[in-house]
Amino acid sequence: MIDAHQHIWRLGRHGHSWPTPDLAVIHRDHEVAELAALAAPVGVTGSVLVQSQPRDEDTDFLLEEAARQPFILGVVGWADLKAPDAVGRIATLAARPKMRGLRPMLQSLPVDWIADPAVDTAARAMAAHGLTFDALVLPPHLPALLGFARRHPDLPMVIDHGAKPPIARGEIDDWAAGMYDLAALPQVHAKLSGLLTEAGDRTTADALKPYVDIVLDAFGPDRLMWGSDWPVLNLAGDYAGWLAMARDLVPAGAHPAVFDGTARRFYRL
Repeated sequence: MIDAHQHIWRLGRHGHSWPTPDLAVIHRDHEVAELAALAAPVGVTGSVLVQSQPRDEDTDFLLEEAARQPFILGVVGWADLKAPDAVGRIATLAARPKMRGLRPMLQSLPVDWIADPAVDTAARAMAAHGLTFDALVLPPHLPALLGFARRHPDLPMVIDHGAKPPIARGEIDDWAAGMYDLAALPQVHAKLSGLLTEAGDRTTADALKPYVDIVLDAFGPDRLMWGSDWPVLNLAGDYAGWLAMARDLVPAGAHPAVFDGTARRFYRL
């Protein structure tokens, strides 16, 4: 099995600014060895390491760790896609052996940030270099993300954490409509990750099932991949528990794709 989404960080180093001390459960260093020790007993054999800081230093750190750690199969980093030197930075990163994609932290940016044509040159460079685009978004970002995806049909895209649906409030319709619109574009994928931390006190399988059913129906197993979102996951659950819940929520026939094949194909692992 592949974990398509996890993080590491060292407090005060490599551009670290988050998590902040108020998030006491995860406000400490997290390393690849700790993740691997959690993953191995439940059958996860490799992972995709995803940026957590909007800094070049963080991306460089992740690539250095990935070069030393066989468990890390690919890296999704960060770059300033509107910077004057964005195309050069993308080329430099793409040359690194385990570099697979980039993730601007859209959830912290204005909803129309991705609609700015200033990002298009970098997006074309990503596609030309075979990189993918991780979309860290909230439901209000989905219309602008749809426009971006339509402008760049050759750029493979995955929506992280299912666009963080408002599970805690029990709302579903507007989010679902946005996800179905994006799923109509064949290059767009989604991650079955990060749902527990959006669920508030509604963390049961029954509460999550309507949201999981929608992403499965919209994207199908061949465009859906499971991720732990460790260690952020620890704010609301634990590694083995989330994997077991996800495996129960996804029909058995879809397991080979959702828990392995989709991530391998999308990230070229």
